[in-house]
Amino acid sequence: MGRVLVIRGEPALLDALHAALSASGHDVESCDGNVEAIQHVRRRATDLVITDPTTTVNEDLALAEELRATRPGIRIIVRTPSAGPGEVIVALRARVFACFASAAPLEEIVDMARSALSGGPASDDIEVISGLPHWLTLRVSCALLTAERLTRFLSEFETTLPEADRDLLITAFREMLLNAMEHGAGFDADRVIEVTAARTARAIVYHFKDPGGGFDEASAAPVAASQAPEDIIAAMMKREELGLRPGGLGLLIVRQIVDELVYNERRNEAILIKHTD
Repeated sequence: MGRVLVIRGEPALLDALHAALSASGHDVESCDGNVEAIQHVRRRATDLVITDPTTTVNEDLALAEELRATRPGIRIIVRTPSAGPGEVIVALRARVFACFASAAPLEEIVDMARSALSGGPASDDIEVISGLPHWLTLRVSCALLTAERLTRFLSEFETTLPEADRDLLITAFREMLLNAMEHGAGFDADRVIEVTAARTARAIVYHFKDPGGGFDEASAAPVAASQAPEDIIAAMMKREELGLRPGGLGLLIVRQIVDELVYNERRNEAILIKHTD
């Protein structure tokens, strides 16, 4: 059972949170501003705070520091009028749980709140190695929840693309990230992968480096070699029987989205390139 505090949450979000979380025994409460939030958290144990959607990231991070002084394990979901590379980098360094621009769908915020209450990996499972708008390198714990969090951060990081193109590119990023975690580390949260998101004048580049033996090419080949619907469905059903993710189907999707996909010899490093000119 957990307790969620929402600062200046709109009625639609509060209703959605109540509907999604109350059945699991979680309480959802609200307040009218940051000062009231600090007083509330001092009085009552709180597991998750969702910030005011009208405040800036810097204001939210100052609030997060104040809240953690009282409740060290508290998780923070930042909502902000607008986000971009700079805001994402400071949010990652501050180890908040997730970051949403105000235009983000409410259902995504609800899903992330549910994940934050699940007792999964701590908020220090994403480490910033290089934090520049044109070169972001992260060391990431190999857990599914961490992958979902990083995907959310990156969707706010890539603000220069049209929304439809960005959504497709983030889909490709997520699939390769999950492949690295699954095939390179067996979703072992004690192991890490290194992820880089870089931008040049003409391209967006993602680099993944995992600690294992590389992507399972044999299991992916039947799907990656063919786009026939019956082949894709058969491969999906077979992997589902084995308790595995879609595998080669995901790789096929990636190849259809990006312009180049390159592996190193061991296949434990991959580079995705999407041309922007």
